[in-house]
Amino acid sequence: QVQLVESGGGLVQAGGSLRLSCAASGSIFSIHAMAWYRQAPGKQRELVATVTSGGNTNYADSVKGRFTISRDNAKNTVHLQMNSLKPEDTAVYCCNADLTRLIGGVLRRRSDYWGQGTQVTVSS
Repeated sequence: QVQLVESGGGLVQAGGSLRLSCAASGSIFSIHAMAWYRQAPGKQRELVATVTSGGNTNYADSVKGRFTISRDNAKNTVHLQMNSLKPEDTAVYCCNADLTRLIGGVLRRRSDYWGQGTQVTVSS
């Protein structure tokens, strides 16, 4: 089994900062990429940021220059530092992992491992 556990959400005023963390645990052989998604009420899920095992990052245009994704490969952990938060950043933020497990002697890769989500609310 694989678990992704997020932490760090909460309520913050516009202009403030929050740091989200996501720790992956379980029978993991290797993690290829980790990402943060968010979903606001009544809206589709949106990709916020991704980071590969090599440290390459990608961001949604709406968060470029304000959010920073980082990864600790040794701890199978990904962080999202969110600065200059805006009310439109309010959403449930979910961690995603693209990883490989060793199951029955066979390497199996999937990209649909998800955390339970953490609420981020930005007040105006």
